[in-house]
Amino acid sequence: MKSSSNSIILRIELDQKVTTFGEMANVVSLAGGDIVAIDVIRSDKQSTTRDITVNLGEQAVGLMTDKIRLLPGVVLHHISDPIFLVHLGGKIEIQPKIPVKNRDDLSKVYTPGVARVCMAIHEEPHKAFTLTIKRNTVAVISDGTAVLGLGDIGPEAAMPVMEGKAMLFKQLAGVDAVPICLDTKDTEDIIRTIKNIAPAFGGINLEDISSPRCFEIESRLKEELDIPVFHDDQHGTAVVVLAGIINALRLTKKRMEDIRIVVVGIGAAGVSIIKMLLGAGAIDIVAVDRQGILTRGISYDNSLWDWVALHTNPEGLTGSLSDALIGADVFIGVSGPNVLKVEDVCRMASDPIVFAMANPTPEIDPEVAGPHVRVIATGRSDFPNQINNVLCFPGIFRGALDCRASEINEEMKLAASRAIALTVSDEELNEQYIIPSIFNEKVVQEIRDQVIWAAIQSGVARRIPPEFKVSKQLSQISTN
Repeated sequence: MKSSSNSIILRIELDQKVTTFGEMANVVSLAGGDIVAIDVIRSDKQSTTRDITVNLGEQAVGLMTDKIRLLPGVVLHHISDPIFLVHLGGKIEIQPKIPVKNRDDLSKVYTPGVARVCMAIHEEPHKAFTLTIKRNTVAVISDGTAVLGLGDIGPEAAMPVMEGKAMLFKQLAGVDAVPICLDTKDTEDIIRTIKNIAPAFGGINLEDISSPRCFEIESRLKEELDIPVFHDDQHGTAVVVLAGIINALRLTKKRMEDIRIVVVGIGAAGVSIIKMLLGAGAIDIVAVDRQGILTRGISYDNSLWDWVALHTNPEGLTGSLSDALIGADVFIGVSGPNVLKVEDVCRMASDPIVFAMANPTPEIDPEVAGPHVRVIATGRSDFPNQINNVLCFPGIFRGALDCRASEINEEMKLAASRAIALTVSDEELNEQYIIPSIFNEKVVQEIRDQVIWAAIQSGVARRIPPEFKVSKQLSQISTN
């Protein structure tokens, strides 16, 4: 497994008559550090002050700085972490779209002119979509109970994640997103709060809410609100996983309806992945969790496991993960580190496909699995084929907002998966590239267009963008 590195900046004052820079650099090197930049801040005959940028393993930072402090003639003034620096004061801000320079400007955007706009919305509430930020604004909402890789860290600590997501919404899809972290774990309280703030938003993106509460919160909000509600931990993961599976099957020349898929980790993401696979035509899915293979006829404490057992495992398999993998074509892991063994992979069918997505440590080390599989994907950015939710949620919400969809349904999610998959051309597709880069500018546009079409065809679009009206008319003419 590749080790994670950390970049820090050390501001060091060095008494040149006592210690040389080479001695200080040697301490950094012995601690496993790599000096990548040196900036002289101040220098005179007696001393120099420099900012030294060092890359090294995260756990070695304390050891290295302790040894630097022990050097005679060296003062370590402070340590800066570039990651912390970009978070100072938060990562997003609100900017006005037009300047207010005089009384006339003020009267238009605020009193008295704003009263006319307020009354127009009061008389026709749907005008809020055109006359307020509602048309382009999503609330990114969490209670901080299931932050990826960190767990239940609370609302304040979850805010940097929600801010980051808001940045991605804006940069990738032009969607204005507002991060909101709620100081409650009570399901009813969360539902009530979101319903109360919903009038200001065109969509709700739920994030990092622990299972099984996340299922009820999303389900209730979808029923009780008339704007899209999307729990990204469930559906975002499922959308991108399905896109990757579609392209892995393109490579191996296998068909969805012919393969056996083993899904390990039947939580929020696992259940959603199974639903997406079934919707895409998969027939033979085997679900595995701590109790082994889920089998119909057994009553589980988790009602979602009952649903999964009823809709999967058509052959009635029993036993462990090892038993499920005999002859399987695809492994999808959203569970924990190192649960998949090489010997299990070797029992799979020819050209095995492994999606080991536990973070930060996958179900199997990709470098260990590599010689035994045709395709491997992970949730990490330092290996090929990263399954990253960032690929889908900007485009899905862009499409949903542009057609004022009342919900994000299964048809729209399937359309998003296919759009992501088809962004990778036949010429580009290979074992190391089944998923497009998040910086591929075609991805958001393709998802947006396909999501809008799916919303129109499934009857949840309340607005048809002009370019789709033309296409719809042409389609009707061609069929007459």
